[in-house]
Amino acid sequence: MDNSGKIRLYDTRSFTRKFMPSDTLKNIVKVEEHKFFITRIEEMYQLVRHNVPASRSTIHSILYLTEGEAVMKIGSEVYKIKKDEMLFVPAGQVFSFQTGDINKGYICGLHNDLLIGKFGKTDPLKEFEFLRVWGNPRITLNAETSEFIHHILKRLLVEYIQNGLKNQDIFQSYLLALFCEVKNVYQPLTISGKASSISITNKFKELVFSNIKDKHLVSDYASLLNISPNHLNKTVKAVTAKSPTKWIDEAIVSEAKVLLCQSELSISEVAMEVGFEDQSYFTRLFKKYEKMTPTDFRKMIEMS
Repeated sequence: MDNSGKIRLYDTRSFTRKFMPSDTLKNIVKVEEHKFFITRIEEMYQLVRHNVPASRSTIHSILYLTEGEAVMKIGSEVYKIKKDEMLFVPAGQVFSFQTGDINKGYICGLHNDLLIGKFGKTDPLKEFEFLRVWGNPRITLNAETSEFIHHILKRLLVEYIQNGLKNQDIFQSYLLALFCEVKNVYQPLTISGKASSISITNKFKELVFSNIKDKHLVSDYASLLNISPNHLNKTVKAVTAKSPTKWIDEAIVSEAKVLLCQSELSISEVAMEVGFEDQSYFTRLFKKYEKMTPTDFRKMIEMS
């Protein structure tokens, strides 16, 4: 475990070394894995030795299934995908998953840098909502789009196996084509609402993601958005069917879970890291959402 209070962001090399220790990976994931990798999901996940606790990655991860199902917790929500569905985990987002899924398909990871260049967008996050922490990570494809996606991923895998990232123009072009296909069938994570309400809600969720350690009140975020707390409450609840307070609480708990998994900080130190001087209040909040205390959660992780 990392002894510091800083949450570690895994690159692919360090992630696979920790959770999939195997010489086989040397033939699957090449030296350029800090920017990109792709493999068949059944080849990589059979090497996972134990459950992966709350973690973060420096790269975006993409799963696409041709058979079976996969279950992953992203942020505070659990997502299940099956054949002809995709799951996106944005870089920096908290995720976890358990062993035991039976499936086939593709998994790839890429850094934003790979999308910027000769053919790339200057800011891919603005163009593709599913790469943002507040976007909908679960994509259901129609038969035609799934066939296109499958073809693109097969082509990327062949190129990666044969040449690594030697021909980056090929990767960039195919990835942008893939993202444009996904964008055509993408469904936002919204219940209802006007464009202005959805914009406020998305900005709020992004602010929570980047300020959760020191801003815990709805009024904090209302101030950053230059609106009243009451307006923020009504807007977020109308769009997501969940209050801003619950969004904030769930983000705090997700942050705490990563620290409990990745550090040897005491419970009181973890509480301080997520902005609570009162350990007992932090424990009550954690138990409210996880149905166990932080101490019990850490013991569960250590035993898995």
